[in-house]
Amino acid sequence: MPKGLVHYYFRRKPDLLEALVERLPHPVRGADVAVAGDALAGLRALVAALDRALDASSVLSHLLWREADTHPVVRDALLRRAGELEDAVHEVLAAGGGAPDRIRAAARLLAAAIGHRYALDRHGADDRTDMEAELSFVAAGL
Repeated sequence: MPKGLVHYYFRRKPDLLEALVERLPHPVRGADVAVAGDALAGLRALVAALDRALDASSVLSHLLWREADTHPVVRDALLRRAGELEDAVHEVLAAGGGAPDRIRAAARLLAAAIGHRYALDRHGADDRTDMEAELSFVAAGL
């Protein structure tokens, strides 16, 4: 496509990058995969759904995270996405039951672990590890 056409729709590079963030698959809603009374089953379903969504956009995700260091608008948009992931994990854990303060802390921790897993995937890790040990640990701790 002609370069001028891109500049017609996006005045600056950060505008284009921010629009690309919106093209990433929306995080899975925790309520859509939560299993009442069974946090582990809900977490397994959440990670499986995230894997399917992120497999469809791994190149775009890699490009955007690379640009996040130099474009605050992209970093902020990606951080909002990370917050949505934490909220989804929280919804799944809350449906499984447990003390609210422990659930929030566990959601924050597990969302960071999931994000780290996908960060490694973006950098060429050939075999994405399953998260069974981490999911089981968090579910048992609640």
